[in-house]
Amino acid sequence: MKSPVEPCTELMLDNQLCFALYSTSLMMTKTYKPLLQALGLTYPQYLAMLVLWENDGITVSEISARMLTDPGSLTPLLKRLESEGLLQRRRSSEDERVVQLYLTDQGRALHEQAKAVPACILRATGLNLQQLGELRDDLVALRSNLQDAL
Repeated sequence: MKSPVEPCTELMLDNQLCFALYSTSLMMTKTYKPLLQALGLTYPQYLAMLVLWENDGITVSEISARMLTDPGSLTPLLKRLESEGLLQRRRSSEDERVVQLYLTDQGRALHEQAKAVPACILRATGLNLQQLGELRDDLVALRSNLQDAL
């Protein structure tokens, strides 16, 4: 089969940083899936729980900023976590527009179960802890540069 256009190295799929990031993200999510199923969480729910385990009582706006997502898109996810008994959503006594998120005892207990996840992911990457940290730092710097370019 002949290519419909003249080949251009810069436009080859395997030469694209965006595709390397996208396909790696897909593989990372697939790697997490069975680990998180054992916890009863989806990947986005896991990310939200990570933030809550760091900052119990955080507001919806704050968790949205930490997860780099829109607060409106988090609402269904947070409602689901609440219906599963992992968190409570409460209106702030100072400002009714502000919703704060609090872990339940069940949400705190899940933290203990989740402690095994990072070691499983580290093994799956084939990297050592230092290499993984350096890769994460490089990706965070790339993300920051991209945010600055917007």
